[in-house]
Amino acid sequence: MLHHLSIRDYVIVDRLALDFAGGFGALTGETGAGKSILIDALALALGERADAGVVRAGRDKAEISAAFDIAGCAAVREWLAANDLEAGEELLLRRVVDAGGRSRAYINGSPATVQQLREVGEWLVDIHGQHAHQSLLRADAQRALLDAHAGLLALAAEVAADFRAWRAAAQTLAEASAGAETRQREREQLAWQVRELESLAFSAAEWGELEGEHRRLAHAASLMEGAQFALAALADDDDACERRIDSVASRLTALAEYDPALSDVAALLQSVQAELADAVSTLRRYGDRVDLDPARLAEVERRLEAVLAAARKYRVQPEELPGLLDGGRQRLASLEAAGDLESLTAAAAQAEADYRAKAETLRAGRQRAAAEMGAAVSAVMRQLALSSGRFEVALVPVDGAVYGLEQIEFRVAGLAGDEARPLAKVASGGELSRISLAIQVLTSRSASVPTLIFDEVDVGIGGGVAEIVGRLLRELGGERQVLCVTHLPQVAAQADWQWQVSKAERDGATLSAIQPLDAAGRVEEIARMLGGVELTEITRQHASELLGNRLAGQAG
Repeated sequence: MLHHLSIRDYVIVDRLALDFAGGFGALTGETGAGKSILIDALALALGERADAGVVRAGRDKAEISAAFDIAGCAAVREWLAANDLEAGEELLLRRVVDAGGRSRAYINGSPATVQQLREVGEWLVDIHGQHAHQSLLRADAQRALLDAHAGLLALAAEVAADFRAWRAAAQTLAEASAGAETRQREREQLAWQVRELESLAFSAAEWGELEGEHRRLAHAASLMEGAQFALAALADDDDACERRIDSVASRLTALAEYDPALSDVAALLQSVQAELADAVSTLRRYGDRVDLDPARLAEVERRLEAVLAAARKYRVQPEELPGLLDGGRQRLASLEAAGDLESLTAAAAQAEADYRAKAETLRAGRQRAAAEMGAAVSAVMRQLALSSGRFEVALVPVDGAVYGLEQIEFRVAGLAGDEARPLAKVASGGELSRISLAIQVLTSRSASVPTLIFDEVDVGIGGGVAEIVGRLLRELGGERQVLCVTHLPQVAAQADWQWQVSKAERDGATLSAIQPLDAAGRVEEIARMLGGVELTEITRQHASELLGNRLAGQAG
């Protein structure tokens, strides 16, 4: 459960440090004092969207930290371990929002994403907003409530995924059927192109080899003449370099006997002689290898021209032809697959069958839950002075949709006639508020989260009904932690503990504060809620009676 909340520089709160108890707690105060700010701050720590407007005027950032006792929450501890986050007996969620609207999130001191805050928050807190009765008129909200109550949310998500897969397969089949003639022409053209490039049997590496061989064959005469000229100058002529260097080397070697200073020069010339001999040997071998081959030259030129012609035809560089062939093969394969109408038809049929099978399972689960939910909500409605009303969950068949094979419609009978009709057509504002509260109480009972928060869900309710609402919330508080923001004294009086929210000017700024109330403080606050600013002994006595009724109810 939630056991501590720290708020700093959030809207009209400068600093708050709150320690929470278990059971049912009420948060009260004058309108505009900031009762809902506490809930909004907690929602921010649980991953709600943030913007710069939450930062208190003149401050650079807002910071909210929420600490939860998770000793008995095995699912949360498993989630933390799966996300490589420290998992002790306490979980600390922290959110920082700067004045520019950027936010940072932390879980147990480690940086986290807002999505991770949301994920773990779903295990910890369930917040029922003050406008829940308005969203109750939407079909998607009704469907989500039924599926959540029945534990069918995961199955509903699978049905939605199967529906999208079926639609995608059907779309592929439709496109294949509609464009069959166009694809056939493209397929024939591509097949001819692929055959032509395959018969060319050209690779990017071959292009470089062909160019090199062509240059060598085209200049064979010049190469032979140049090699012969070099051999003559180096070795074959009477005054060739090789003979003259040999003569110089011999002379210096002999003279080195008289002056050792010439030994180094003689040694260098010996090295030159060795390298020159290697060069001459290489030139002789080259001369033996180079030959005029007009036939091979013509063959290479024909091959080059064939490659260049193909490159010009397909408007690419010669070395890009192999890539063009690979692309053509891939496109041809996809066209052939798309043209296989029989396989596409079978795939679409299988996708539809998978969807409908899972959707039928979802329908069966919804049918069982609808009957149980209708009876349970009707029972709570009778407690809320709607004894003539009967709540029903209707499953309206549809021919396949992303949400299943039926639309969910909440209906009520007995409020404006015996026939069950949609909520929007029969329920007044006050009745809708009570029906919404009945549904929320029911779904909260079946929820597994340890902390429930009700933010002014009792709007439009008063009198004896308000006292019943308080009793219902107190019953929930016996099972888990419940916090309710309320303006009704009958509801607040049923709480196990109560905080008062007030607003005051301090240092030129309007700030909100929260004060835990003792027994005497609760009498004063509930008296204010009953009678306004001017408190009388009568209102105080009435407040004491309300609190006494709570104690009497607990004793009974």
